[in-house]
Amino acid sequence: MGILLGSEGLEMIQLRENNVFNAKVLERLTEFVVIISVFSCGLKIIHPLRLRMWNITARLIGLLMPITILGLAIVGRLFLGMNWGEAILLGAILAPTDPVLASEVQITDINDRDELRFGLTSEGGLNDALAFPFVYFGIYAMKDNNWHNWFRDWLIVDVIWAIASAIVMGFLIAKLVVWVDEKIQQKRFVDVVMEDFVAISAILITYSSTEIINGYGFLAVFVAGVVVQDSYRNPDKPMAQLEFIERLEKLLEVGTILLLGSILLGQPMLNYASQSLIVIVLLFFVIRPVGAWISTMYQRPLNSPRRSFHPETRFLFGWFGIRGVGSLYYLAYAFSHGLTGAVSEQIAWITYTTIVVSVVLHGISATPLMNWYEHKFATKQSLNTLTSAN
Repeated sequence: MGILLGSEGLEMIQLRENNVFNAKVLERLTEFVVIISVFSCGLKIIHPLRLRMWNITARLIGLLMPITILGLAIVGRLFLGMNWGEAILLGAILAPTDPVLASEVQITDINDRDELRFGLTSEGGLNDALAFPFVYFGIYAMKDNNWHNWFRDWLIVDVIWAIASAIVMGFLIAKLVVWVDEKIQQKRFVDVVMEDFVAISAILITYSSTEIINGYGFLAVFVAGVVVQDSYRNPDKPMAQLEFIERLEKLLEVGTILLLGSILLGQPMLNYASQSLIVIVLLFFVIRPVGAWISTMYQRPLNSPRRSFHPETRFLFGWFGIRGVGSLYYLAYAFSHGLTGAVSEQIAWITYTTIVVSVVLHGISATPLMNWYEHKFATKQSLNTLTSAN
């Protein structure tokens, strides 16, 4: 539908003026979609103080994401003719898994304790924020090949300060919003409609406040979602917020993918088709699966006597690296911060094509694969329970 309404069809949706792409519109829209989505991911995480649950998240963020960025950077350098700055930027744009389009494989209810779903949910919420340092790294490297001129500032400001301040702001503002909300509820009747917008206020206050002090707003909003979920005395409150946020998230998802379709042009996609194919094949079938396999080595499941995850679980961690709105945001951000010329066209059309293929390929496979996984998991759980009873 987006293609039909866009530049290759009825031209009812236009993000190009005089053949110049309006990256700011795409950046602002995708920015809002991502902050809504990462807050939703945070709200889905129940009992965040169970630290052992976060082991899988630490592996997916600390190992899998850097492996993916490095792998894509090597592909860009060796096969696409990019310099290291451009190649790292491409890796940072395509590395984050998408929390917007991946709801099918994420936590579904408060009783869900499955580590695959938990890992994919927390990964989707975190890596859209933690890819930012690598995006900055790529942009700086493109502008100045001498890393010594900016590496120290990048490490202190864009890694240490931006991450630490985001975690603190997300925690403090979420606690403050919950405290104010509960104080108000003691003195006045709760308006169900207005209650839905408490979540929106928490998201926007957290994001804007964190960005003002040069922290990562995406990370702060995810932390705020986790803290909000854990802070209300009434457990139904965050669940009501999640229901509203998920509805909003779905509407924004439809709008964003519609917009993506309107951006697509046949000739540029064909011009970069061979390069896009190299990236897609290596990312989907080599880099992400191998990275997931390495990242989950010797990871002991919480509710199983096994010493490591089942091979099918590790396969699904590798397969469900869905690309989408987060990659669109980082691409638009790069456009606004110095990505120009022929390489901008190259990175843009590779990114668009990768997202389109991911939406189709992962979208078709998500439901049957998760149904297969859940049936297999439920069967094994039943057998374990029966064995214990005997």
